[in-house]
Order: sequence, then C-alpha cells, then structure tokens
Amino acid sequence: MSATRQPPQEQAHQPGRESEMTPRPDYEPRFPGVGKLKGKVALISGGDSGIGRAVAVAMAREGAAVALVYLEEHNDARETECLVGREGADCLRIAGDIGDEDFCRTAVGMVVDRFGRLDILVNNAAEQHEVSDLTELESAQLQRTFRTNVFGYFYLTKAALAHLPKGGSIVNTTSITAFQGHDTLLDYSATRGAIVAFTRSMARSLTGRGIRVNAVAPGPIWTPLIPASFDADHVAEHGASTPMNRPGQPNEVAPCYVFLASDDASYISGQILHPNGGRIVGS
Repeated sequence: MSATRQPPQEQAHQPGRESEMTPRPDYEPRFPGVGKLKGKVALISGGDSGIGRAVAVAMAREGAAVALVYLEEHNDARETECLVGREGADCLRIAGDIGDEDFCRTAVGMVVDRFGRLDILVNNAAEQHEVSDLTELESAQLQRTFRTNVFGYFYLTKAALAHLPKGGSIVNTTSITAFQGHDTLLDYSATRGAIVAFTRSMARSLTGRGIRVNAVAPGPIWTPLIPASFDADHVAEHGASTPMNRPGQPNEVAPCYVFLASDDASYISGQILHPNGGRIVGS
C-alpha cells in the first residue's frame, strides 16, 4: 500500500489555523445521530479546530449543547460555531488561555450561566514544539508547554467539578507519544504521559461521585497543530509510517470521545482509547 501524503506546508503560529490548511481536515460525522447526548452540555477546550472541532460537531449531532474554549483562532471558532448550529445545537464561544486558572473558572462559570448545567468536560487543547536535543529546550518553552497541556487540564477540571453531576464524564486528550515517546517532542511527550496518569488518578478519585474519567490517545492526525509544529517536508510525510500508511482524520477520532462521554461507556473509567492507524502500544 502506498503512503498517503499531504502537500508540504507550514504555519508560523501555534496552535495553528484550520482555515489555512490544504486539504482541510475532515470533521463531518459519518453517521446520523441517535440522541446519545441529548440534553447534555459539553465544554471542549481547543474546540475551534482539528480534533476539537470534530468532537464539537459529533457531540452536537448527538444532541449536546456545546461550549468551545480556544486561544485566539476566532475565524476557526466562528466556523465551528456555525457547524454546531447546523446540527441544531446551541454553541458558546469562549476565547482565552487555559494556562490561566482564573480564566478557567470564568469559562466554566460562563457555560453554567448560559446553559444551566455542565455534564461533559473534554480537555483537548495542547501545544507542541520541536527540539532536537534536551540542551536546546529553553525553560520558558518547557514551562509554557506544561502550563497549557497539564496545568490547563487541572484548572478546567477543578473548576468543572463544582458542577459535574453524577453520571458526568471527563474525557482527556493524551497522545501516542505518551506510550512510544518522540525524539523531538520531548516536553510535549512528557505532558501527554502526565495526562495518562492524571486520567487514571482522577478516575479513582471520582468513582464515588459517579463521574467517569477516560482519555483518548490519538496517533498522527491531520490537524492545524501539524503544520504549526513541523517543517514542510515533515508535514508531507505525516502519518506515512503508520501501519495504515496515512494520517488519521479528526472525524475518525471524534467517535471515541462521543462513546466515552455517553452512557454506552457507563462501565468504563480510567481507560485510554488508541485511534492511531494500527500501532500496537501499551495501555
């Protein structure tokens, strides 16, 4: 099987803009909704584009109202808001930095004020930066990556716990790099490993409250973070080394989040799903 490659491209700013990608990622759910999340409210960080956009549209199709938290990609966020609305669901856009605990408290408060409840938290926003050697990793970058990818998850979860009911669900985004490592994404891989441990620890902590906590560990997926992280040649080969010889699309990952957030997964907590193109990794 020949590898499927993307056109070489780069973006200068993280976390990247979906509107500038060629081709655009596939976000559209593949099947009709059946009301799995009817009446629920979901808060999705990094919900403007990539996996977050696909999750937002998929959850909307299943009946959820959706709040999108994103950094500053306003055009992408407005487009996602329209896509959610096209599914007949209400949508709230909230711009800000999840590395700021005050912002996370404010964002959760805005969701509850708007919808009157919060049932599902999807911790998905992240950033990554290449370094070829640990000696090149500057302290400011290390702290920034952990502030977004780890502290932000803690902050949003801490704020959400005041509102999540029995039967609520938290779904975290980790990565295949947490299990395989990555030679040039040193700090990013470390944060993804931290989120695996966070997921398992929070699952144990919240079992008595009837709140399930799980995670999704995508492999190479075609999202704005890719051209915003790597050079054009690397982007062109993204996903080509997987057993399926291609990168995944966001709409191939989003069903994992819908499943884990729904009552279909009522007996699942502390687990990691691996949509990664066929790589066999430890769980």
